[in-house]
Amino acid sequence: MSYSFLPSMSQHVVAHQSQAKMPLDALVPNDPRVEEKYFTFSDDIKYHYILAKPAGKPTATVLLCHGFPDLAMAWRYQVPYLLSLNLQVVVPDMLGYSKTSAPYAFEEYTLKKLSAHMAALIKEISPDQPILLGGHDWGGALVWRLTRYYPELIRCVFSVCVPYWPPSPVKVSFEDFLAKAPNFSYQRQLASGEAEKIIDKSPENLRGFVNGMLGGTTPDGGPAFTIEVGAIEENLPKIGPARLASPDIVDYYVQEFARHGLHGPTNWYRTRDLNGSDEEELAKKEPNFKFKLPAMLLMAEKDGALPPRLAEGQEKYFEGPFKSELIPNSSHWAMIQCPEEVNKHIGDFLKSVLGDELKASL
Repeated sequence: MSYSFLPSMSQHVVAHQSQAKMPLDALVPNDPRVEEKYFTFSDDIKYHYILAKPAGKPTATVLLCHGFPDLAMAWRYQVPYLLSLNLQVVVPDMLGYSKTSAPYAFEEYTLKKLSAHMAALIKEISPDQPILLGGHDWGGALVWRLTRYYPELIRCVFSVCVPYWPPSPVKVSFEDFLAKAPNFSYQRQLASGEAEKIIDKSPENLRGFVNGMLGGTTPDGGPAFTIEVGAIEENLPKIGPARLASPDIVDYYVQEFARHGLHGPTNWYRTRDLNGSDEEELAKKEPNFKFKLPAMLLMAEKDGALPPRLAEGQEKYFEGPFKSELIPNSSHWAMIQCPEEVNKHIGDFLKSVLGDELKASL
């Protein structure tokens, strides 16, 4: 199955979830604990990322990749926790987002090209040792492929909500796929350009979209987005406050999405055929591939588009240590909805990988 089939984090199920637990430490916009940095991949592509350094020499470096429609701030609850483990943390705004370049051509957004971008970033931020890699949503799809293409740069890998699918030697048309999985129908709107026209039409629509993706609804409970259709234009101006984020976070997301609009982020959904061609190549090259490095998969119990059953049988793709965990009562927004549970699983996993190295630094 191609990763271009993956759903976004945008599911109206979040509208029925409770506010994330707030006592946990989290980054805020312009947080003094992080530095804003830039990495130039080419004349046309430059990445913005945040860098968080512990007080002493870090034990290792963690790279975290976000999905759609999100930002580096998706990991706001995880960065302070990882800092407390004496880890250096790097979180880029992915291609198309925020202060990172947003090429118009969708051909620039294939997982193979994005993997090359991240590999170059890794070599810059951690030239002497492989990194600890994590991703969510499209970022989860990317980290599995990045680890396939550049295993020498990765010490361990984990994904939140996105299982690993081996590359397919045979292409399947989008329409054939949707016939078997109609809950992904909203991707048709995202890939077509209709969604960005709706959302970018006005500041009110953009704010309604952001609030809606973070749990806000119309006064009568209508969603901003459904997995059957995509963005619901008539509902966007009427969407109320987000339930899973504070007003300052919503303001930040609106500000950053307004920089480029939604064309770059939705370009990730236009690469299906190109990703399919790359995956055919991977499948033929290593038809019985198994990951040899430590890996972890976290699934969310109430993720409507990526239900926990998709993790069944994952162990057959891993030769090295592998663990699969479930986050109870969580939607696709596990990192902000259930941050304590997510942090504990990530911490236990990284401690098992780093072992005495981490103990000596704490």
